[in-house]
Amino acid sequence: MRYVAIGDSFTEGVGDELPDGTVRGWADLVAAGLATAHGGTVQYANLAVRGRLLEPIVTDQLERALALSPAPTVITLNGGGNDMMRPGADMARLVALTEGTVRRCADAGVRLVLLSGGDPSARLPFGSVMRRRALALTAATAELAARYGMEFVDIFNDPETSRSQYWSTDRLHLNSAGHRRVASLVLAGLGHTTAAHVVDPDPVGRRGLLAEARYYREFVLPWVHRRLRGRSSGDGRVAKYPGWVPVRAAGANTAPDTGTRA
Repeated sequence: MRYVAIGDSFTEGVGDELPDGTVRGWADLVAAGLATAHGGTVQYANLAVRGRLLEPIVTDQLERALALSPAPTVITLNGGGNDMMRPGADMARLVALTEGTVRRCADAGVRLVLLSGGDPSARLPFGSVMRRRALALTAATAELAARYGMEFVDIFNDPETSRSQYWSTDRLHLNSAGHRRVASLVLAGLGHTTAAHVVDPDPVGRRGLLAEARYYREFVLPWVHRRLRGRSSGDGRVAKYPGWVPVRAAGANTAPDTGTRA
């Protein structure tokens, strides 16, 4: 089993920070879960970088994934979230890019698993626009998966994941509980019996004006500033696991056994 994850911050693991400041995320947990299911070591690479648009994911990241030696047996793909946050997002183009990835992996003989991202729209500025776009992309991706006979893990329409208890304070990225939830859903989608991670419900209070002002100051305004400068949160970043690293059966609080990080 050789597993590669490609994507953006969702797949990189942003929101699931470890004590040393590095990020883990659902893909790392899936790799560990696969090692447990197979009773041995899984080779794992994670080429995802926060802020990436779908096109560089399905060109640069995909080609680097397919060029790994030995070749991967499984690739997971999620992308398009950053595209949907930009004015004039072309949903038909995103679907076409995804279908091109499906065909490229089929030609290479690599099993591709498609994922939709979670749904943070209820708590985001202009969330209704993002939700409309995400619903369209999710439906189109599900149709692609059905047409080509591949796995599709629909996180967007999972009502449990949409609860605020699974999201970070930036309201855009999953927290540790959210990443654990996604990992369990992906493992189940891959055919490994896994109890879906669930957190106890907590009372969700109304957000006051001071809390909203702090949120806009800490998260929204920096995002707008980056857009105006043509910058991305991933500028200057590289993939955390650009080559194969061994992952052995491990607990939920363990990262891949890499020795070093990129």
